[in-house]
Amino acid sequence: MRVLLIEDDTALGAAIRDQIAADGHSVDWMTRLDLATDALASTRYGLVLLDLMLPDGLGIPFLKALRARGDVTPVIILTALDQVSDRIAGLNAGADDYMVKPFDLEELSARIGSVARRYSGNPNPIITLGALSIDLAARHVILNGKTVILTAREWVLFEAFLQRPNQLLSKTQLEEKLYSFDTDIESNAIEVHVSRLRKKLGAKVIETERGLGYRLGRP
Repeated sequence: MRVLLIEDDTALGAAIRDQIAADGHSVDWMTRLDLATDALASTRYGLVLLDLMLPDGLGIPFLKALRARGDVTPVIILTALDQVSDRIAGLNAGADDYMVKPFDLEELSARIGSVARRYSGNPNPIITLGALSIDLAARHVILNGKTVILTAREWVLFEAFLQRPNQLLSKTQLEEKLYSFDTDIESNAIEVHVSRLRKKLGAKVIETERGLGYRLGRP
């Protein structure tokens, strides 16, 4: 998933970025609301992590404007504002979750996964696909009773297909999920990751529509 992080605290922002990247997501980190607005206008994100106190404005009006123009991108608020009234204001403005600083980075990872599952239309963390049993919350895959180890990138790619089981995903769409703005992408990166998934999970786990993209198969 491609995540937009809006946070002006450099130490916290770096820690969040590194945590999300370690989970296999791509992260675009903005420290101002105007930069975040430009990023949202040009890029489709799977999730926004939003601080409420930015140098050029407040997060609540930004979120309200996002929702007012019909943008349904999931948003998790990350803030030091801990009053019940602050939480209510954030959720009423359209946030999907609200975390008070300081928070545990592992908990943030879990909440990101939970929000992503809700938006995929499948809140159940357990999926069965042929001989595969997939625990989305634990990022655990079992094939014919044996655990399969996926790298962070392989997991995020596989999860993208699981979230859209009947949808054809183009190479560009997959690249946007895996890589941030400042990443140099090898021309065959997606092909390599798909090939590795097929070797680990079965040749039919991902189908290719030549010249168009990939979709989840029926192994």
